[in-house]
Amino acid sequence: MAFYVYIMSNRMHGTLYVGHTDDLAHRMETHKTGSVPGFTQQHDLKLLVHYEVHDSREGARRRERRLKHWLRAWKIKLIDEANPEWRDLTEDLNR
Repeated sequence: MAFYVYIMSNRMHGTLYVGHTDDLAHRMETHKTGSVPGFTQQHDLKLLVHYEVHDSREGARRRERRLKHWLRAWKIKLIDEANPEWRDLTEDLNR
């Protein structure tokens, strides 16, 4: 089983949200439909701009906590290096 850490945004260099899950496709569906109230719904965060795969739930949680404590500039650099167009990676999940 895979576990994921992900970063969502509303636009290039916009508001960022870091989370983790064991079902990234389902989690993206809930974020995109706004079916769960919270930060991502309030800020209209619907772009999956970065994600990482981990072997364990604890590994994903540790990485999420680390990323949440990173400076914003570091998170933007992480996204820019792997996804310079800040394209929505959600469609890649269904391949």
